[in-house]
Amino acid sequence: MVFDFLKRGDATQMAAQPTETKASATGPVIAYGGAGRVAWSPRDAVSLTKAGFAANPVGFRSVKLIAEAAAALPLVLQDDAQRFEVHPLIDLLARPNAAQGRAELFEAFFGQLLLTGNGYFEAVQDENGSVSELHVLRSDRMNLVPGADGWPVAYDYTVGARKHRFHVGEGASPICHVKAFHPQDDHYGLSPLQAAATAIDVHNAASRWSKALLDNAARPSGAIVYNGADGQAQLSADQYDRLLSEMESHHVGARNAGRPMLLEGGLDWKPMGFSPSDMEFQKTKEAAAREIAQAFGVPPMLIGIPGDATYANYQEASRAFYRLTVVPLVSRVTASVGHWLAGFTGESVALKPDLDQVPALSAERDQQWRRVAEASFLTDAEKRSLLGLPPLASDDV
Repeated sequence: MVFDFLKRGDATQMAAQPTETKASATGPVIAYGGAGRVAWSPRDAVSLTKAGFAANPVGFRSVKLIAEAAAALPLVLQDDAQRFEVHPLIDLLARPNAAQGRAELFEAFFGQLLLTGNGYFEAVQDENGSVSELHVLRSDRMNLVPGADGWPVAYDYTVGARKHRFHVGEGASPICHVKAFHPQDDHYGLSPLQAAATAIDVHNAASRWSKALLDNAARPSGAIVYNGADGQAQLSADQYDRLLSEMESHHVGARNAGRPMLLEGGLDWKPMGFSPSDMEFQKTKEAAAREIAQAFGVPPMLIGIPGDATYANYQEASRAFYRLTVVPLVSRVTASVGHWLAGFTGESVALKPDLDQVPALSAERDQQWRRVAEASFLTDAEKRSLLGLPPLASDDV
């Protein structure tokens, strides 16, 4: 019958039902209509990368600056009792695969995360189930497959006509997906390139306009005007050729820079420059460059954008860059990667950046150590806890 599902089952049927599994109540809503199918990203990551990174110097420098600085931060591995100097995960991160070291691996990962809002690690396991290699997968080739509860059940990696599916089930996942916050997407992160897309278009259009100006209508530094006796006379062919020859030999080139010009009767020099509209266009380009840098969290001073006096000096800008952009990014990524890798070994370890070895943060780190060391009301164990250090062993107390 059609309405049989409304009837209450007997005790036997109720007892045979599986035990309820706790899960998010909104998961089935998120997965409605998309269970088992690929959740395609709503943005065109390839076009954004070409326009905002490969074809824009401000976006290129911002991504490189963040990725290189984040990949260069030293990392520490510790648990509740100690900080490890030797550990299989430390060896794995030091040489994740045959082609990359730790810095190259994380630079590629941070670059993908900044360009697309998503970063993917792949773990290659050996016959014992241990992770033997780590690889960074291109975000524009990866697509998430949600299940009935809204959580991913697989990841599809597509190259041309070929596709490989990474299944996510029981046990540790072969894929570690780190995504930036996106308020309107449940499965993918928001790239800074999307937030800065308008500024990137303005900056690229200004660059193309400047190039077209040089190609088609570039203004000379000035013009020599021949008035003649009645204001309408023209130079003869010999006079014109002699004037061009003297200009090229005495007033053109680096060796003649600044040499005064001697003009004969009837010749007048008219300097030319940028019009007010040209100057406003240049200011618009600089404003767009500043917006691109701000979207990535890079102080404009660090990438040479003129007219920015937000920071008192370069050192303060560098400190703000590390404290507000690099350190939060690295802390979030390493926490996810450490938890993911610990799932393969079953250990309770944490991976995090070692801020004591960051030169840009040395001044404020010294102040913190001094304040904690001078706090006489704290025990040594409390001081170590405040500084993020594991407690000492009983024989070291």
